[in-house]
Amino acid sequence: MRARLRTLLSFLLLAAGAALLFFGARDYFGSRIGQSEAARDFERPIPASVERRAAAEPASSRPVVLGDTLAKLKIPRLGAELYVVEGDGARELRRGPGHLAGSALPGGDGNCIIAGHRDTHFRVLKDIREGDDIVLETQTGQYLYRVKRTHIVTPDDTASLQPTTTPELNLITCYPFYYVGSAPKRFIVEAQLAGSVQRPS
Repeated sequence: MRARLRTLLSFLLLAAGAALLFFGARDYFGSRIGQSEAARDFERPIPASVERRAAAEPASSRPVVLGDTLAKLKIPRLGAELYVVEGDGARELRRGPGHLAGSALPGGDGNCIIAGHRDTHFRVLKDIREGDDIVLETQTGQYLYRVKRTHIVTPDDTASLQPTTTPELNLITCYPFYYVGSAPKRFIVEAQLAGSVQRPS
């Protein structure tokens, strides 16, 4: 009886280990493939007729489609370069950090909110610090933000999601970074638009 119980326990432990390995590999490679797809979408040339029409419209009036690549996010000190997609659902977050629909667009007035998984795309945030530069590049220009502070909050603290009157950027991920399972807290990077905005000529 004991031998049978030990065999069953060994089998269950092996099955659990295999499942963890499978899901970890799926998330890792899925995030890499998603970023490659997002990069191709972002770098794809815009037809001249569409570019002329877009240039004539204010950025705030252009439609943003769920799942589209919205921006390239760079953190120069950390050598990080990520492609941000529109939306924060499970499908979008597998491709890359997701821009919260309805929040301000990069460079716009208000609170631009971008969320990402701590165990894939936003793992790099564990090394970010006050004063770091964050560059958001879109089809309308490059926008420089500077990190004002980082802080850890509980999931019911929604202060970082609230609208603002000044141009701000909030990057959000789960915390602790190396927690196994559903992490109990949130890590917030709060940044403000800094300096001039570079627009394409």
